[in-house]
Amino acid sequence: MRPRRQAGASTRPFNFTVRRLTVGSTIAAKTFACSGTVVLAQFLGGAVVLGTAVCSTAVAQTEPHAGSFVCPVTVVNGGKGGTTYGNDVLEVGLWPQDFVFKSGGPGFVDSDGALGMKVMWNRKKRGHLEVGGRRLDGEAKPVRAYFGDAGEIGGQPTYLVFPTPGCWQVTGYVGDGSLTFVVSVEKIGEGPSWRFNGPPAGMRVSMVDRPK
Repeated sequence: MRPRRQAGASTRPFNFTVRRLTVGSTIAAKTFACSGTVVLAQFLGGAVVLGTAVCSTAVAQTEPHAGSFVCPVTVVNGGKGGTTYGNDVLEVGLWPQDFVFKSGGPGFVDSDGALGMKVMWNRKKRGHLEVGGRRLDGEAKPVRAYFGDAGEIGGQPTYLVFPTPGCWQVTGYVGDGSLTFVVSVEKIGEGPSWRFNGPPAGMRVSMVDRPK
């Protein structure tokens, strides 16, 4: 069943996304074209999702997905709460929702227009953290990370920097171990007011496909 536009609603279309939890560790996402106020009735993963959405000109800046691409966003603890996702090598603190860059919100815009967010890692095995990643729904430069010296074990705060909005797979490496997760990155308007000019003094850049 397709979304239907109310009579008299605005005819300027744009996209919005509806998500629901699935069994396991991902969120199912469905992108619809939206004009004015719409009523939704869609089958997602075998369940009917009903609701309404009012279109706004402050729409998130996400580039179009090819075909019916669904971003397999990583969900912490099966969606039962908490923000720590990890294994026996690494843990990472993930935002409970998508990485949304908006006015008054967290994060920053780098000098090249990339979007950065502070993320905390915890190394459960000894070694230096390296980070890399790629966009899953389009062409883009790889993810990069800024961080300082925090030893070889325990906590490691980083700035994850995404060149564009989109669906991103990120991997952290320590020694021969790794942890991978997927996030959806959105930018609304001009994004947050905080501006960077590359990595802050004393921080290094990590942008790898596999550990060194």
